[in-house]
Amino acid sequence: MNDFQIRTEPTERPERAFAPPAPPARRKSLVREYAEAIFIAVLLALLIRQFAIQAFTIPSGSMMDTLLIGDYILVNKFLYGAEIPFTDRHLPGIRDPKRGDIIVFKYPNDESRDFIKRIVAVGGDTVQVRDNRVWINGVLQDESFVRGGPYPANLNAHCGYLYACDRLAVPAGAYFVMGDNRDNSQDSRYWGFVKREKIRGKAFLIYWSWNGERHWLRWRRLGHYLP
Repeated sequence: MNDFQIRTEPTERPERAFAPPAPPARRKSLVREYAEAIFIAVLLALLIRQFAIQAFTIPSGSMMDTLLIGDYILVNKFLYGAEIPFTDRHLPGIRDPKRGDIIVFKYPNDESRDFIKRIVAVGGDTVQVRDNRVWINGVLQDESFVRGGPYPANLNAHCGYLYACDRLAVPAGAYFVMGDNRDNSQDSRYWGFVKREKIRGKAFLIYWSWNGERHWLRWRRLGHYLP
């Protein structure tokens, strides 16, 4: 008998399909990354400035000694309701301005300029001013923040102001404002009321203070809160 050798044919294996390698992800150029970061930072800064907090500089002595020339302050714009751009309308706020608030507003005689003063009387009050002393609703006010005070309370003293020499009613939606440096302040005594829609915000913090005459930093004023 012949020996038969049984040969087994190798089974064919299907070839494995290999997917072509994915192209490497394109990385942003360094210039583009920096440009996007700067754009986002500028956009956030503009939004914060418009709707939340804005910085201002004190250029005059009308609010001395509460605020000095060279003080840099932050103003809370959302407390009263942030301004809607290019209008005098405001978003809803947390509260209305009240007596004693130090506010930044558009100067009524030139709205391109911002003024800062203290609210003395609000809508519905009567106000009278003589020799730098203030009577609200017939009651003499104790104003410890006024520079150079206390002044004598004399309702019979001569008065050369245009407004509030006699008892003056403050209309609704308006405010009577004065500087703390009563002898050196152009305020409501000379040009009348500030309308609610012209108020930009409430000053609340001194974050920097530079004495331009002596060229030194007023360290003790940094971080000073304005109630």
